[in-house]
Amino acid sequence: MSPAVRVAVVGAGISGLAGAHRLRTLLGPAAQITVLEQRDRIGGVLRTVDLAGVPFDVGAEAFLARRPEIPALLAELGLDDVLVHPTGASASIRAAGRTGPLPGATLLGVPTSAARLDALLSAAGLAAVAAEPESPLRWEPGSDVALGRLLRTRFGAELPARLVDPLLGGVYAGRVDALGLRPTVPALAAALDAGAPSLTAAADRATAPPPRVGMERPASREGTTPESGPAATGPGRGPAAGGPVFGAIRGGYGVLLGALARAAGADIRTQTTVRTLERRERGWRLTLGPTTAPEVLDVDAVLLAVPAPAAARLLAATAPAASRAAGEIELASSVVVALAFEPAAAATLPPTSGALIAADEPLAVKGFTHSTNKWAHLAPDGLVRLRASLGRFGEAPTLQVDDAELVARVRADLAMLTGVTADPVAVVVQRWGGGLPQYGVGHLDRVATLEGGLPAGLAVAGSALHGVGVPACVGTAREGAERLVADLTASGTIGTWHASTTPS
Repeated sequence: MSPAVRVAVVGAGISGLAGAHRLRTLLGPAAQITVLEQRDRIGGVLRTVDLAGVPFDVGAEAFLARRPEIPALLAELGLDDVLVHPTGASASIRAAGRTGPLPGATLLGVPTSAARLDALLSAAGLAAVAAEPESPLRWEPGSDVALGRLLRTRFGAELPARLVDPLLGGVYAGRVDALGLRPTVPALAAALDAGAPSLTAAADRATAPPPRVGMERPASREGTTPESGPAATGPGRGPAAGGPVFGAIRGGYGVLLGALARAAGADIRTQTTVRTLERRERGWRLTLGPTTAPEVLDVDAVLLAVPAPAAARLLAATAPAASRAAGEIELASSVVVALAFEPAAAATLPPTSGALIAADEPLAVKGFTHSTNKWAHLAPDGLVRLRASLGRFGEAPTLQVDDAELVARVRADLAMLTGVTADPVAVVVQRWGGGLPQYGVGHLDRVATLEGGLPAGLAVAGSALHGVGVPACVGTAREGAERLVADLTASGTIGTWHASTTPS
């Protein structure tokens, strides 16, 4: 009998655990799957904490429910009953010293012809937006440009500063001038490639309802949403029509992470550093642990589900072109501060789902989520729970203060915006150093070089690739696992990969 196939997954975030689970499904119970995680816990940048007696997410809090990955994964794990959707509370935005409703009918802030921006822009800003459809547009199909520069050229300065930049700050902890159009708003780029005569027309086309059954509409690789992050839809995986846009998990992402870890049946080793990755005549060798007492792990295939800098380091010796591409992906740091208040705070807190905040406002936070307004399951006891987010790309030094100072800044901003001045009954500070990759101009080319430069038996997954949202991470994990199984089959390491095991 031939020995069991051995696969290593580096990283125990959602991408690594979803990849390990998919590998188990495809390879069967005999496969030896080892998950290696440098931290002392699983989950990566997803984390569920206890906030005054209720499980509360201090990483990502929601996902795009119209993408299939998370609902399908929950069903596969027998967790259909934990899927929840937000209340009808609407979002707001703080810009130009005023707080107002977040405008609808936009594509990540890029206005369609139906957008109403009167409460957000000045008369001059509104005139610039109204004039955009009549301004001649020069666009080279397939090109990529800095989103901020393009928007200012077409719409003037107010729209990107007051609307698009705050939205991007919520998705990427990024800035409008540092992010590329094509990876950030791919549907808009696709509409321009197809000949849309203006950005307004492109937004109209990108947000048009799906055609009637029987008519094909190409699906873009990604779609971006302000509260869940970009979401890759991939070939044949477009968002389902209708239904709630966003979802969350009752009990927090920890429920999903734990279920994945159990179903993967892997040897999960935390506090384990992978120092080197070497190609052998057959398979791969990983060097683990401290330099004073290294350990060697030999496997047939490896899935790297780690941040871009770690991937660049591990790929340097065996895939230099891929390593260089990964090394060009920059990261932003952020902080989430979660607070719980006595029920009396509900009398002052606006009945909205939260507020995004423009970067030029004299405030420390970039956004508040009024969690108990947005998610009914987070208010079983009447306490008011909310979270604040701080940190944009390039602002890491402003976060280098102690937790008490961060909480003080959040409370000062909360009091100014909402009038809530009560002492919280519970506080959790979660720092995410380098937690969010930045999708700069040329990002898709870098990713193509990264993925295309990998030898057989090696795959990558994670938020640095095709979207920072949780569904996109799960999608890359599944694709990475399936690539490895195909490679193992082609090399004769395992038998034929039967069609019955392929994804639908």
